[in-house]
Amino acid sequence: MQIGLVAERSGVPAKTIRYYEEIGLVAKPLRTDSGYRSYDKQDVDILRFVSRARSLGFSIKDVRNLLTLFEDRERASADVKKIALEHVDEIDQKMAELDSIRHTLLHLADKCHGDERPEYPILDGLAHGPLGVRGE
Repeated sequence: MQIGLVAERSGVPAKTIRYYEEIGLVAKPLRTDSGYRSYDKQDVDILRFVSRARSLGFSIKDVRNLLTLFEDRERASADVKKIALEHVDEIDQKMAELDSIRHTLLHLADKCHGDERPEYPILDGLAHGPLGVRGE
């Protein structure tokens, strides 16, 4: 299979496939005599795996670790679970940060009259206000 068909079947753009090959996330495929990349079904399956892991927010490093575990039939499920739970912790941290950002923006918007007056509580808050106004 050539890269266009692999991209179609895996849902991963050809440019991204070439990037993953360049950084060593996936193996570089064999080349035909005319120099074209030649892929097989296993390559499509691996690219789908990578795509799904990336869509769940796993970093390239984590995807690399997950791929190693995926290919190791002697792996312990605890290793996979550990990576997944560490990722959940990261998501929880990001959600807390986003909640704080949301709260700050709502606080600033609440102070703004939203009319023709020249006061700019939102802009002033962005320029001079404290970070994280959670107690206000």
